[in-house]
Amino acid sequence: MRNTHMLPRRYLPSIASLLALEAVGRLGTASAAATELALTQGAISKQLQVLEAQLGVALISREKQRLSLTPAAQDYLAEARKALKILSDASLHLRANPAGGALNLAILPAFGMHWLAPRLARFAAAHPEVTVNLSTRLRPFDFEGSHFDAAIHYGREDWPGVSFLKLMEEEIQALAAPQLLSQPPESVARVLQLPLLQLESRPGDWGRWSAQKGLEGQRPPAMLFDQFATMAQAAVHGMGVALLPPWQVRADLEAGRLVPVFGAPVAASGAYYLVSPAGRGARAPLASFRDWLASETCQTGETG
Repeated sequence: MRNTHMLPRRYLPSIASLLALEAVGRLGTASAAATELALTQGAISKQLQVLEAQLGVALISREKQRLSLTPAAQDYLAEARKALKILSDASLHLRANPAGGALNLAILPAFGMHWLAPRLARFAAAHPEVTVNLSTRLRPFDFEGSHFDAAIHYGREDWPGVSFLKLMEEEIQALAAPQLLSQPPESVARVLQLPLLQLESRPGDWGRWSAQKGLEGQRPPAMLFDQFATMAQAAVHGMGVALLPPWQVRADLEAGRLVPVFGAPVAASGAYYLVSPAGRGARAPLASFRDWLASETCQTGETG
């Protein structure tokens, strides 16, 4: 199990103590550090004493009016300066982009390529403060153990521990290259005798398709693919009949590389959703993206 606890607070010094140490290490005297930080020399000395007591290590060597850092303190300060720089940069970024930030999104490859990518320029224009980072994931995963803020999910509302925004229903159609068909098949049974292609994550698609076409109880064998893109290309090259969402292969249909084999599209078993961890407050980038997606699907009438 992943350890989600921070280090004991006794090891985490205050920013005031770190700033005092940094100024003394750079300037060499408490008076110079006090002037820079708009404090008294006594306040600087107090912060250094508190830090030494907290860490249990001597940090300052005092020689006459000059203060110098011990070798251990010099090593410590080198790392502390990095942390202070990170905090400073984060604060500057927040002030410059109070509603901005990065959105880490897991996407399904076909949905990302054919539906989301053509629309992302509109989101970027409307929300230049948000950077969207995309990575491919084919199946549900544990948000707790990932860096993702949200994901695109296909299926039912069956991903535990997440909230759902329905994006669009799915339809599938039996499609093939024209050269595969010497003549249009006259029945569902005849279609099922042709070489069939199937997505391995949707093993029941051909049975559902045939049932919706009037032939129940079928589970025909088929060549399996892990992604729509490779299955579509196999169909284009005449390897078999594939059940494909028409919106994903619109260019192939318009060019005649794929043709309908038997009738109109039928409803698939699932829908597309935007999912994000339930019970976790939506950061501004995710809220902006969620609202934009809802608007996009409403405008195109794809929510079903």
